[in-house]
Amino acid sequence: MDVLIVEPLDAEVLHWLGERHAVRYAPHLAGEPYEFRRSLFRVRAMIVPPSVALDAQAVGGAPMLRAVGRLSSGAENIDLEACARAGIEVVRPTTASAAAEAEFVIGALLQMLRRVPVLSDDGLLVGRELGSMRVGLVGMAPAARPLAQLLGAFGAQVVGYDPALHARDPLWQRWGVEPTGLPELFERCDAVCVLLTYFSRYRGLVGERLLSLARPNQVLVNLAHSSLFEEQALADALRTGRLAAAWFDSMEPGMLDPGRPLRHIDTLQVTPRVASTTLESRSRSAWSVARRIDELLGGKSSDEDFVITVRDDLVDLADGPEPG
Repeated sequence: MDVLIVEPLDAEVLHWLGERHAVRYAPHLAGEPYEFRRSLFRVRAMIVPPSVALDAQAVGGAPMLRAVGRLSSGAENIDLEACARAGIEVVRPTTASAAAEAEFVIGALLQMLRRVPVLSDDGLLVGRELGSMRVGLVGMAPAARPLAQLLGAFGAQVVGYDPALHARDPLWQRWGVEPTGLPELFERCDAVCVLLTYFSRYRGLVGERLLSLARPNQVLVNLAHSSLFEEQALADALRTGRLAAAWFDSMEPGMLDPGRPLRHIDTLQVTPRVASTTLESRSRSAWSVARRIDELLGGKSSDEDFVITVRDDLVDLADGPEPG
């Protein structure tokens, strides 16, 4: 078998892959971990959902595996080090969800600016307009480019920080973002959007030192891993009003449990990782992953024209469309 697909996949993408390789489409294996691992011995590539763990033991049971695809950008369920040691490429879309994430950030900012009013000079509680603000982007992830464009269309000024980018890097100018230091970003900005790719060395990066610098009535949107934040420092900033509001698109399990610092904070909004999940972004992601897997497997399979296995049944497929 060339490709095992455990994640539900767009029918057109499935047909396209099936024309080129022997494909088994078995989303039911996501709920059957033992059967999933048994099926890996002759698999050369797979596409798995976040609920399926691919740890070192599973990698060891897949000697022919050369590629693992994920339709979303995260890879928390995959042992990246084990894959690297085995020469397995983890295929993830790099820009497919950028537009969706940028739109999500704009929506989150607009909601917070209206739903969490501030005290005006004449003593009234009022909302605010995005176009009057300076917005700071932490991390020049792919979503930063369309986000900067959308913010500019509103009239907002955009500044940014990325530990991997020098201030003279031409990317800043191309993306329309003014580079600045991280402390200065928190001091100067009315809104902060955290997009930074997570590495263990960044754990707790945003803590008391930075949050104490937050501009009055600052709002924050986080699409990055919640471990970038010091839990107690974030709770203190929200409870004291140093941060007017924060929106996290996912948090580590347990962070909102009873007894934890962030429990019952009205100005904290948490969504279940929905920023990157749209009909359009999922289609772009599926095509991106499928094309790369096809490249890694060397194009059309020599021993099968287009057969897809659905559970244990073989189904012949009509010609699918070429990717657009």
